[in-house]
Amino acid sequence: MTKFLNGRNALVTGSTSGIGAGIARALAEAGANVMLNGFGGADDIESLRNRMETQFEVRVGHHPADLTRPNEIVDLITHTENAFGSLDILVNNAGIQFVSPLESFPPEMWDKIIAINLTAAFHAIRLVIGGMKQNGWGRIISTASTHGLVSSPFKSAYAAAKHGLVGLTKTAALEAAEYGVTVNAVCPGYVLTPLVEGQIPDLARSRGMTEDQVKRDVMLQSQPTRRFVTVEEIGAFACFLCSEGARSITGGVLTIDGGCTSQ
Repeated sequence: MTKFLNGRNALVTGSTSGIGAGIARALAEAGANVMLNGFGGADDIESLRNRMETQFEVRVGHHPADLTRPNEIVDLITHTENAFGSLDILVNNAGIQFVSPLESFPPEMWDKIIAINLTAAFHAIRLVIGGMKQNGWGRIISTASTHGLVSSPFKSAYAAAKHGLVGLTKTAALEAAEYGVTVNAVCPGYVLTPLVEGQIPDLARSRGMTEDQVKRDVMLQSQPTRRFVTVEEIGAFACFLCSEGARSITGGVLTIDGGCTSQ
């Protein structure tokens, strides 16, 4: 990959594993300095940070902000801008999931999912979009999921948050359209990340199925390609949206779902 993002600085939330780590790696490979964010073992995170920095010859940092706390999001943005000098690319990727029928859905889990999957993106966007407008260039990408377009049983909070993220994306895109700033939502289908793997036992219990049946008959049944989307594919997609070739793509709700939402 050519270093077409040389000199650009990126923040990817929820990037110590899964889709976020894949996007962070792709941006670093394209030449961007990257601030990682997320939880995990200190040694594992340092190993990931060091590997990316060494392999791609860019600066890679990490900030452990808890995205349920707005003051920590402010500190995350400030830390990134101070570390790199500017923040050109924001990827709102952090997300959590909880699966339960509505009548037994814990209110505290609703609040936490909305906070991390939606409200954190609002806070991050509001903090960076003004600077991007002033600089005349910026890229904001939010990982919204096919559940930003359609829904499924037992995922009320997740679907509500992702639908909200789609609306937030469109509003931000309209406000930034004349300033060289694009804002898009990427909607992956099922990706076999730790988040998805964590859903499988709950789905199996709630549907009275085996875990293999959940993968085959619930998750991949809805994807005509009959395979999981890979983090590498999503990383490549995110990089394209950061390129000059994508400067007219804004306000997009863009699927990478194996044909799921075409049905």
